[in-house]
Amino acid sequence: MKVVYDRETDSLVIELREVPIRESDEVRPGVIADFGEDGGVVRFEILRASRVVEDAERVQFAASG
Repeated sequence: MKVVYDRETDSLVIELREVPIRESDEVRPGVIADFGEDGGVVRFEILRASRVVEDAERVQFAASG
């Protein structure tokens, strides 16, 4: 999984897997989901991320086991 914040476009991309994207859909205002050939989610893009993600430049991860 890869997470990238782009300050220039103020977007946050959360990539779940590296496969070709077949289609994209804005699932909620400002949230785009990209889908692969198998119909599964490949990545999410959050537009205007600084407005909806707390401290978008410093994303933290938590895993529970």
